[in-house]
Amino acid sequence: MEMSTVINLSITPLYIALLGILFLPFTLRVGLYRVKNNINIGDGQDEELIKRNRGQGNFIETVPLAVILILLMELLGASGTWLHALGILLIGGRLLHYLGITGLGPFLCRPIGMFATLSIYLVAPAWILINLII
Repeated sequence: MEMSTVINLSITPLYIALLGILFLPFTLRVGLYRVKNNINIGDGQDEELIKRNRGQGNFIETVPLAVILILLMELLGASGTWLHALGILLIGGRLLHYLGITGLGPFLCRPIGMFATLSIYLVAPAWILINLII
């Protein structure tokens, strides 16, 4: 049996691509630091490497579910306004969190960034449930 359903996703892929690009420097900062300081496995109890690892790790821990929620919203017919607002919030939140957790920016960036990401975890499921019920 052949399925020929075409799903036209026009907004979420943009944010997935941008998040993929944003992830590159986070990963490179860990890998290059490891090479420079000859820390192959673990963190070597190196505070800078620990911060870099957590910045990268927190991105990986939080972005996939947020992207799935936004993608599901698009599949369910959410307007571009909702999708762009949440996509921008996710990118901004992850960038701010990274800057705060790694020390590249003021510490205040970290809670603001986490709040932005957690907002997506509140808004997107609420939107999905409301739109499934109504």
